[in-house]
Amino acid sequence: MNSDTINLRDIKQMRLERHWSQDQLAEMSGLSIRTIQRIENGENAGLESLKSLASVFEINIKDSDKKEDIEQIRKEESYIQNLKGFYKLFAIAILSLVLPFIIALNDFENWSAFLWILLSWGVILGVYSLNVFEVFGDQWKRKMINKKFKKK
Repeated sequence: MNSDTINLRDIKQMRLERHWSQDQLAEMSGLSIRTIQRIENGENAGLESLKSLASVFEINIKDSDKKEDIEQIRKEESYIQNLKGFYKLFAIAILSLVLPFIIALNDFENWSAFLWILLSWGVILGVYSLNVFEVFGDQWKRKMINKKFKKK
């Protein structure tokens, strides 16, 4: 590894490149063998452990998994907020259709007004759901490109 910054997953590779045992790395870093094993197996490491390993390898250590986790959490939160918005909009649509439906039941001439309101809400919910559920998102885009150009 020639980089000045390394991911936690590369600790084992760097140790093996230097032909060090876990015991030797533990002794040089001042960490326990068990801590070295846990870090090499992908478990979380404390800041002090990271600093010790960085000192031994003379590098900066970054844990990019945390950044990926944060990004995934943001995506999940955004999706949940959009889904809640869809459900709220759907509830508003249902509630706003109750009175026109009752009026249309009592007077046949008002069915056309009710159907126009129903159609309008259907279009609004349809457009909103296309955005919330990412019907035409990245996966769809890749699938269409692969289909068109027969990529595997």
